[in-house]
Amino acid sequence: MSHNTIEENQRAQPLNHLSSVWLFGYGSLIYKADFPYLQRRPARIHGWQRRFWQGSHDHRGTPENPGRVATLIETPEHSCAGMAYKVTPDVFAHLDHREKNGYLRFFTEFEWLDGNGSVEGLVYVAGPDNEAFLGEANETEIAAHIARSEGPSGQNSEYLLKLAAALRELDEHDEHVFAIERALLASDSA
Repeated sequence: MSHNTIEENQRAQPLNHLSSVWLFGYGSLIYKADFPYLQRRPARIHGWQRRFWQGSHDHRGTPENPGRVATLIETPEHSCAGMAYKVTPDVFAHLDHREKNGYLRFFTEFEWLDGNGSVEGLVYVAGPDNEAFLGEANETEIAAHIARSEGPSGQNSEYLLKLAAALRELDEHDEHVFAIERALLASDSA
């Protein structure tokens, strides 16, 4: 699958018949909402785990030196907290472009962290079959990769550090993210 997924997302899931839709963010969408939204609520999805296994050729790296950003890996016994946004369908023109580097969107259920209940909404996931997928590595290797990567949206380390801070604000302990953060900060002080 091509790493540019704009057309595939728009063809597979036209949304114009909806007045609004919920979107679940688990990476930069937690802390960087550069789109209009109607409502914002912390949420969790089950059966998925956040991992820094996706390459970023267009934001936190380049085609020659891709950065590493978050994606979700299907893991039945885990869950992943993030931020949900209620948006109008026209916002997906921007979001599909922002998440075009290998991410496909699909509907899934997520539950609210600030109360009872759940809702079905969209989430973007970059699976192992996309050209930008970098795959598994240990946290020290991922931190070293992140430390040397930079792209049009800035340093890859900024993405990691902002995500870690946003997860702390959500009171979410993500050992994978925090282990990478520790390794990055330790290498900076060495």
